[in-house]
Amino acid sequence: MYLKKISLFNYKNFSEANFDFESKIICFVGKNGIGKTNVLDAIYHLAYGKSYFNPLAVQNIKHGEEFFVIDAEFIKEERTEQLICSLKKGQKKILKRNGKVYDKFSDHIGFIPLVIISPADRDLIVEGSETRRKFMDSVISQLDNYYLKQLILYQKTIVQRNALLKYFALNHVFEKDTLAIYNEQLDGYSKYIFEKRKEFIAQFLPIFNGYHQAITGSAESVQLVYESHLHNTDLQTLLENNINKDRALQYTSVGIHKDDLLFEIDEHPIKKFGSQGQQKSYLIALKLAQFDFLKKQSGVKPLLLFDDIFDKLDENRVSKIIEMVNSDAFGQLFISDTHPDRTEAIVKSTHQSYQIFEL
Repeated sequence: MYLKKISLFNYKNFSEANFDFESKIICFVGKNGIGKTNVLDAIYHLAYGKSYFNPLAVQNIKHGEEFFVIDAEFIKEERTEQLICSLKKGQKKILKRNGKVYDKFSDHIGFIPLVIISPADRDLIVEGSETRRKFMDSVISQLDNYYLKQLILYQKTIVQRNALLKYFALNHVFEKDTLAIYNEQLDGYSKYIFEKRKEFIAQFLPIFNGYHQAITGSAESVQLVYESHLHNTDLQTLLENNINKDRALQYTSVGIHKDDLLFEIDEHPIKKFGSQGQQKSYLIALKLAQFDFLKKQSGVKPLLLFDDIFDKLDENRVSKIIEMVNSDAFGQLFISDTHPDRTEAIVKSTHQSYQIFEL
């Protein structure tokens, strides 16, 4: 699968921009703030229906304008696929495939497998558990639409249960039977989600370890530890046992929405004990493992986006990464970088077809 061309209208800093791609490696070079990352984010937007960097959709509209449009042509399984994502202020975002509007964005997830590696990935280490859950959910959802639908239903039910707990507190009432309905629904959704997350980590961890060793060449061992309340008991029992706590807090304090993925190096939290270089290598290995996992499970080579990742990496690690992505196992690669000479030297060493766009 590869991206043939993309057009941007009023997207972030672009009034209008058109790019045609004919190569395996595509590079966007230029100074900071010129829009290199925005092109990569537009590609990501078409795969996931949202920006990687800015969750507020309206803020992706160019300042002073009323709408944005991203229009692209992909080749997948020898078929041409046109995708258009557009947003007008005050209206819902629209995603179209070959002229047909998606009723639900969730139906599109997984159609364009894509992995982005960016300095923003550091949030996976420094931010709270929600960021790491989203990573896990994003990978599984690209391969399992039923998982995504169960997750959406679970999250909607949590919102409803929390609203009910607030209603109880405000009106000094308590209706155990009404709450029990939500508990039963959440228990049903959580069983599938929990099992899929466990299965994912078991399959993903060896791939991740392999990439980490290939990048670092070291004997450091890395771990991903799946932390969940459900390892010990079912959710319905947990909810019943924590009802007094939930009533006092006025929200649901236990469940798979509290799961975490612990990032460890040599059995210590990488957030506290990993150097900046170790953290960067850990994250790059994590994302390359995501690529490999998606490819093996789907049979399609995902698009791979490298956003400004060559800064703060020594030459040895850069060469190892490029050596890996130079193999036939990888498909189309998009790179953004601030140093044109460095970029050209890197892509020339691959002996693959490449294009460099100076912005």
